[in-house]
Amino acid sequence: MASLATKAGREAASLARPPLQDFFPLYVPGPPPVDQVAVEERASSLAKRSIKKGAKVAGLKLAIAMMDLTTLEGKDSAGKVRALCNKALRPLETDASVGPCAAICVYPNLVPVAKRALEGSTVKVASVATAFPSGQSPLDIKLQDVRRAVEFGADEIDMVIDRGAMLSGQYAKVYDEIAATKEACGAAHLKVILETGELGSYDVVRRASEIGIAAGGDFIKTSTGKVQPAATPPVTLVMLETIRDHYYATGRKIGMKPAGGVRTAKQALHYLVLVKETLGDEWLTPDLFRFGASALLNDVLMQLEKERTGNYQAAEDFSKD
Repeated sequence: MASLATKAGREAASLARPPLQDFFPLYVPGPPPVDQVAVEERASSLAKRSIKKGAKVAGLKLAIAMMDLTTLEGKDSAGKVRALCNKALRPLETDASVGPCAAICVYPNLVPVAKRALEGSTVKVASVATAFPSGQSPLDIKLQDVRRAVEFGADEIDMVIDRGAMLSGQYAKVYDEIAATKEACGAAHLKVILETGELGSYDVVRRASEIGIAAGGDFIKTSTGKVQPAATPPVTLVMLETIRDHYYATGRKIGMKPAGGVRTAKQALHYLVLVKETLGDEWLTPDLFRFGASALLNDVLMQLEKERTGNYQAAEDFSKD
C-alpha cells in the first residue's frame, strides 16, 4: 500500500484536479442564494413518496451496500475493529445476499488492523485525518496525518475543512488545504467533510460544497458525527444539487455522503429517493453515494427481517458491533 503515497501517485492526483481558474466561474461572484423554503419543501415532499415492497427490500439492501460502518471513539481497540469488519463482510449471517458494506471508517492507528481483517474483500478501509474532528492544526501536521493513514493502507481519507476559515471568507485557504490534502492522498479517494452543522446557512453549505469539489474532493460529506445538527435532508439536497450542477458544467461525477443523522431504515430510503430524483440512477451505487452509519445498520436489518417474516425481531438479535 506504500505505493499509494508515491510521487507518481501524487502527481497523477494533482493533474486530475481542476485548476483554480476553472473553479472561479462556479463561485465568483457567487451563485444565486439558496431558496430555503423551496429546498425544505422539496426535501419534505420527497419523504412522502410511497415505495412498493419489492423496491423497498431492494432499497434497503442497497443502503447496506452503501454504508461506511464507523467507529471513532477514544476506547476503540483492535478487537472492536475486527468485530466491525466481520459485520461489514456479512451484515446478516442468515442471508448471504445482504451486504457486504462499502467501507469501514477508523482512526489511522487502526487502519492496519482493518486491512488485515478485510483482505481479499471488496470492503474499503477509510480513515479520518487532518486533525479530525476539529481540523485545528497546522497544515503540515494535517498532511502528515493523511500520508501516515495512506501508508498504513487506507483506501479512502475523510478530511475536515477549516470551518473558521470558511466562515470568515478565506475561501482560497480552504481550497488550498483541500487541494494539498488531495495531493497527499495519492491514489486514495478523498471525502471532504464540511461539518454543515457549523456553517450556519444553506448558502455557506453550497459554497463549501463547490470549493470541496473544485479542489479535488472525490466525495463531499456533511458531518463528522461529532456536531449537531449533522446530516439533514435539506442540507443533503443542497449538496446533491451542487454535485448535479458541477456535473452539468464539467461532466465530472462527485460522490455524496450524509453522515451523523441517518438512524432509521425509513430515513435511509428517503435519502435514496433524494439521490434518485436529484442525480438519477447513476448515483445509486456505493462508488458515488455512502451513508456514514454507526447506528443505521441494525435498524435496516430489522426492517429487512420484518419484510421477510412479517414480524419485527428484537434489537438484541443483532450484534451491537
